[in-house]
Amino acid sequence: MHIDRVVPNLTVTDLPSAVAEHARVLGLRVLMDHGWIVTLGDDEGHQLSLITADATAPVNPDVSVFVDDVEEALARAQTAGMEILHPLTAEPWGVTRFFYRASDGRVVNVGSHTA
Repeated sequence: MHIDRVVPNLTVTDLPSAVAEHARVLGLRVLMDHGWIVTLGDDEGHQLSLITADATAPVNPDVSVFVDDVEEALARAQTAGMEILHPLTAEPWGVTRFFYRASDGRVVNVGSHTA
């Protein structure tokens, strides 16, 4: 399994204001906007996601890790005894993902692009 990228997710209450603030301060631009999550980034591949409430999962993730084999990642999480908070799901926006809770309580979204 190969990790493609890791993106921190900040939960916010006012998405448009948060987007404007981080874009202005950090010089990032909008790469993706689904209305409930916006990912900002730059030409070097740095990314930051801002999220109000996840569209299909019961909790917001603290970080998103994109891998080339999400099924292998799920198997590893299960073998490690991690609590799976959101089952492996093919989401309508072209990502297959699952969430697990790390031992420190943080929620990790692990996914692969499928479209």
